[in-house]
Amino acid sequence: MHHRRDFIRRIGLGLAAVPLLSACGDAAGDDDGVVDAPPTTADAPAAGAWASGGTAAMTDKASYPDPFTAAPTACALIATTTEGPCTTATGLAREDVSEGLTGLPVRLALKIVDASCAPLAGATVKIWHTNLEGSYSGETPNPNMCLTTSAYSAQNFMRGTQVTAADGTAFFDTCFPGWYRGRAVHIHIQVLRGNVSTRVSQLFFPEAITTDIFDTHPEYRSYGQPDTTFATDNILRGIPSADQARMLFDVARMTDGAMLASKVVTVA
Repeated sequence: MHHRRDFIRRIGLGLAAVPLLSACGDAAGDDDGVVDAPPTTADAPAAGAWASGGTAAMTDKASYPDPFTAAPTACALIATTTEGPCTTATGLAREDVSEGLTGLPVRLALKIVDASCAPLAGATVKIWHTNLEGSYSGETPNPNMCLTTSAYSAQNFMRGTQVTAADGTAFFDTCFPGWYRGRAVHIHIQVLRGNVSTRVSQLFFPEAITTDIFDTHPEYRSYGQPDTTFATDNILRGIPSADQARMLFDVARMTDGAMLASKVVTVA
């Protein structure tokens, strides 16, 4: 697996640059950088507790807030990257991409807009990322580099597509990604209009949140802390910090302990 990770780390990815999230102290008064949704049920997890067990743990999903109530006022293009070695030809139109795997449940909310901040309806949004152990899935161009076990070539976990609604939004249910050597934790995204790819990029989680998850979450802490920070990631290290911020998810913890990770993504 290490030579797979070393290979991915060495691959050169071209870039260019989208809105900033800022991780502030949360409503519970702690300093983990996560906004806690106020508890609404007696069995809601304590503030600071992330859920476990995958997307089945999203028991309060109907109560999740709309992260896009405020209209964007400045829409800069998101950084462009190459697709990388772990793509597949499979489309897999579906909202839940987890295939029942365990992990911290994540509701991924994306709003696709153009440079004038107008929503793009009918665009196809494709995502792919690793499972909690840091492995991709599927029939990739480089299975020895992308998969921790050959059995994963017959699976397609953490991959899927959705078509944006009239307001430009697309939603996925997934699990927080694992890390592999040489890369900060990230999710790949591609946006297509018809059969034309308009943007391929990657989105990242605030470092304080990633550190907390791999330090305290029962399903992640055995893997240890990622070996790569934003400062050493081969995608982010050459990008000015202001532009890096445009590639970060906004993150909030829901009443059931799931993560709501949202982003306005400008592609044209």
